[in-house]
Amino acid sequence: MPEDDSHLVEHRTGGRTLLEGGFLEVRRDDVRLPDGTAATREFVQHPGAVAVVPLLDDGRVVVVRQFRYPIAKSIVEFPAGKRDAGEDLLACARRELQEETGYRAREWAFACEIHNAAAYSTESIWIYFARGLVAGAQNLDQGEFLDVLALTDRELDALAAANALPDVKTLVGLQWLQRWRAGAWSLQWQPDPEPPAAL
Repeated sequence: MPEDDSHLVEHRTGGRTLLEGGFLEVRRDDVRLPDGTAATREFVQHPGAVAVVPLLDDGRVVVVRQFRYPIAKSIVEFPAGKRDAGEDLLACARRELQEETGYRAREWAFACEIHNAAAYSTESIWIYFARGLVAGAQNLDQGEFLDVLALTDRELDALAAANALPDVKTLVGLQWLQRWRAGAWSLQWQPDPEPPAAL
């Protein structure tokens, strides 16, 4: 891969906020293109999110199924949630896993950062793996409704093959899971800062 991308870079020359919501901001920026001409870029400013691939001791993975209003259907996803301002990534992952599934983990590993809609959103999603899970009570946000499921890799793969796993972070998490299990990609496991007590 070439290291110099200066011939591709666009430079902001101005802009404004079109809409400011609870945690999203829609912007229209003026930019100077690499050839010197002007253009505009409309995009969503997003604080980012963390997703977790939770591994049960029996080999299954924990997923959630929830209704997503913008696409008007329920989909299967790895647990995930928005990062609070200034929040440590691992702290966000730990919080979201416990809130959505009730599980806490004894070990964590960072997999990757993805940009699921780079053409029109600043959102990054950081994907973590968790293992040594200990079950507990969910702590769902007000107005949050979801089912917690445990599926095998094969079941998740079958959903993906049937076009029934459309969530980007979940597809990328599944790819990481498969490559890691095959020994092709590595994860650097770290102990949880406050490991849960065994039941």
